[in-house]
Amino acid sequence: MKFQSDIDIDFADREQILTLLPHTPAAIIKDNSATKHKTGVYFTDIPTDPFEGFASIDYKQAEDIGYLKLDFLNVSLYNQIQSEQHLIELMQQEPDWTKLYNKELCAQLIHVGNHYDTLIKMPEAVNSIPRMAMFISVIRPAKRHLIGLPWAEVAKTVWQRPDDDSYYFKKSHSLAYAHLVAVHMNLLGNSAN
Repeated sequence: MKFQSDIDIDFADREQILTLLPHTPAAIIKDNSATKHKTGVYFTDIPTDPFEGFASIDYKQAEDIGYLKLDFLNVSLYNQIQSEQHLIELMQQEPDWTKLYNKELCAQLIHVGNHYDTLIKMPEAVNSIPRMAMFISVIRPAKRHLIGLPWAEVAKTVWQRPDDDSYYFKKSHSLAYAHLVAVHMNLLGNSAN
């Protein structure tokens, strides 16, 4: 049985934690040229390029062998969070979803940004975390064909892995990012008050 994982951990500043933890950056090999993975790290021994300091095995091949890569992501939005309790309060507060349809506010939102034109192509409102998760997914290349369909139709295939290698979001990632969008909406709403 092959073990597969896709673990992302968000930080306000990933370098703060990485300076404390011994790790090896992951590698991406394209056209026979290796480069450092932007976010992936290993906390177990892995063959390492002694000149570059990152893994000497492409992250996909490393996963096939059984190495566990973690993606440490910078999410600057967390700099606006005062404490764990503050984050919990922002997550529990239902955002005013109608504000999504304000083009200027929409442009400011993490993970939504410049997708206002796509947002208004959806025949039903984005007015919940599940719908926001699906919206975040349909703006990725593998799921763009779902733009303009009702949410019930989108829900039938949005979480299926594409047949090709086109970029898509898994349900777990989309739901996590949808919560982050709601937190950001609440932060923006609270700062406007």
